Amino acid sequence: MFFNKFSQCILFFGVSLGTVVMSAAETYEADVIVYGGTSAAVMSGVQAKRSGKSVIIVSPDKHLGGLTSGGLGWTDNGHAKGIGGIAREFYIDIKKHYEKPEAWRQQTHEEYKANPRSASRNRPTDECMWVFEPHVAEGLMDRYVSDHEIKVHREAYLDRAKGVVKDGAKIVSITTLGGDVYRGKVFIDGTYEGDLMAASGVDFHVGRESSKVYDESVGGVQRDRRDHGHYFSFTGKKIDPYVVPGDPSSGLLARISDQPPGENGDGDHKIQAYCFRACLTDVPENRVPFTKPEGYDPDQYLLMLRVLDSGWREVFNKFDPMPNRKTDQNNHGPFSMDNIGYNYDYPEASYERRREIIKEHETYQKGLMYFMANDLRVPDDVREPMSKWGLAKDEFMDNGNWSHQLYIREARRMVGEYVMTQHDVEGKTDVKDSIGLGVYTMDSHNAQRYVTPDGGVENEGNVGKRIRHPYPIAMGVVLPKKAQASNLLVPAAASASHIAYGSLRMEPTFMTLGQSSGLIASIAIDQGIAVQDVKYEEDLKPLLVEVKQRLVNPPKVKKN
Repeated sequence: MFFNKFSQCILFFGVSLGTVVMSAAETYEADVIVYGGTSAAVMSGVQAKRSGKSVIIVSPDKHLGGLTSGGLGWTDNGHAKGIGGIAREFYIDIKKHYEKPEAWRQQTHEEYKANPRSASRNRPTDECMWVFEPHVAEGLMDRYVSDHEIKVHREAYLDRAKGVVKDGAKIVSITTLGGDVYRGKVFIDGTYEGDLMAASGVDFHVGRESSKVYDESVGGVQRDRRDHGHYFSFTGKKIDPYVVPGDPSSGLLARISDQPPGENGDGDHKIQAYCFRACLTDVPENRVPFTKPEGYDPDQYLLMLRVLDSGWREVFNKFDPMPNRKTDQNNHGPFSMDNIGYNYDYPEASYERRREIIKEHETYQKGLMYFMANDLRVPDDVREPMSKWGLAKDEFMDNGNWSHQLYIREARRMVGEYVMTQHDVEGKTDVKDSIGLGVYTMDSHNAQRYVTPDGGVENEGNVGKRIRHPYPIAMGVVLPKKAQASNLLVPAAASASHIAYGSLRMEPTFMTLGQSSGLIASIAIDQGIAVQDVKYEEDLKPLLVEVKQRLVNPPKVKKN
């Protein structure tokens, strides 16, 4: 085990607000270098440290926890019995927090439990609590790294062009844009985007594979699926896409593509839509009213007016209740928080372009909420209730009460030692090297909005294919091909098809894969071998059992 820091006689020149800035770059060393600030990154670092390894988390993010601390407090826990290890520890700690009287400020615990929606997600007999406020999750993430004395370097961005140095297939070091160098024995890419993986020369895929690639019934374009109510057809009426109804020559309303959607099963470059999981409240003393964002354009939301004019009234169906009269607000309906079609270039975009995309998503979503709460064209029965909501004053206090994390539902996906597919998720394969269980539906949000042949508007890409029980995730899902990177693990941008990743991409599962990656890294270091050469039955499985990772679907207990 080692951790050293060496001063370097290197000066990094940068331009900030027109001023030339000089700072001394440093070289750092540790057994395990984790790149990323997500829940997968944090938990991989925690497990490696518990295994006796020195760890540095190099995070491009200011805040730790990714979506877990970024507003996704209504946990997608699915078959929760399949969640074990450090992920279950986290949700147990969440429950312990809310058992303290001082945790309840804007409502009592009893009031919260009396809400039928809250009760549906948190049973009194559960040892875990699956719903929580963003600041509580972030506090736990910070506590975990502090308790384990893990070094965290925040707002440190990988130099994706030339920041990865390799000796053959082995990564020797990574360098940030600030010039700092990080040397390690094993590296873990804990980003949603897979930036370190891609910069290391590892194979990956962006977009939806054709259904023929892995013989998946829900692969590729899925024009005919209607698994959720996120379609214009669910209004019961044809919604006209044109500025002047019925007149194609007048042009399309905003947020509608003029491109054909493709045929069922086709592969394409499209990915499921992103949004922010906004934390809202209707408590007057803790509410920040919706305001016009810079660049606000009410014409962007005219399609929403047509949806409302059809009589559709499910606007508030995904204002999921969190403690202290807050919500985890998610997308719901044909025109909602998902910014469909505006993220296609995000996965491989430059940092500058990503910031532009993130800002555009923020403007879109803030603008939609302001529009719904203030535009007099919005029906009174929607506008008046919406006007009583606002951003929670005591959340994201250093970011204008707005989440610091865009919901990157899908970006790059590694093509690794094993590619998880629909067949694995449905339990049709024999996985003998399980490193944890997947627990959630194959869930893809819409990827495009287009004009139908009969002159209407429709969304495409939403799939919610349920699973019957938890399923094992193969060890190879976090392993690159050995010839490409022999000391790298990828627990977040993991190796899976588009539709399988729709199940894998849940925060508890990211924590699970992060922990297992930390264990694989530690064994590889102890034995001086490639991560792909870690023996599962002999070395890894006993440790997974020891840390209470759940590896197989438990048999049903027959009732007498």
